[in-house]
Amino acid sequence: MIRVLIVDDDFMVARIHAGYVARTPGFAVAGQVHTGTDAFRAVSRLRPDLVLLDIYLPDISGLDMLRRLRGEGPPEVDVFVVTAARDVDTVRQAMRGGVVNYLIKPFDYATLRERLERYAALRKELAEVSSAGQAEVDRAFSGTASGQVSRLPKGLTQETAALVEQALREAHPDLSASECAACVGLARVSARRYLEYFVSSGRAEVRLRYGAAGRPERRYRWRS
Repeated sequence: MIRVLIVDDDFMVARIHAGYVARTPGFAVAGQVHTGTDAFRAVSRLRPDLVLLDIYLPDISGLDMLRRLRGEGPPEVDVFVVTAARDVDTVRQAMRGGVVNYLIKPFDYATLRERLERYAALRKELAEVSSAGQAEVDRAFSGTASGQVSRLPKGLTQETAALVEQALREAHPDLSASECAACVGLARVSARRYLEYFVSSGRAEVRLRYGAAGRPERRYRWRS
């Protein structure tokens, strides 16, 4: 079992996320805490495999908690950032801190389960090899398993792609490039590049919506 520590200042959100983890085969909840101080103590005491870490904590920033964890905590613990923070600077700082995933609130159970299952598959794959070839290294650094690596085109970044992916996943039922740009904080042309990349890689689909006049609007939807 992969043991997970939930760190969130909102008691109800922590309880919901703990329920999501408990429902996922192969995962168990190691504990729930609501401050950075308690989180560090719980990591040291409980030795979880994975921490779901909120950024907005009442005593210290989750980013400060992450830096402290990497400097003083057990080296084997992995971290998913789970937060409402959408700004690219926070995403970059989280990536520099070595997080293995970044989930933007709110999200549903299916979204978290997919990320947890991907994480579990990668852990299993790395545990079964004595030395890693380039394919295994690529999968580890992309957060995917079983050959699902996709290389971003030149000019696109992993952190912004994660934000666009989250916007797509949360869209009901779809969204345009302009709507995505407003949601993520990008220029429309940049948002469209990311959207078209997801379409070309098979993870999103596009349909045309015809209006009364002018060119049809391209509407994007994440493929479940």
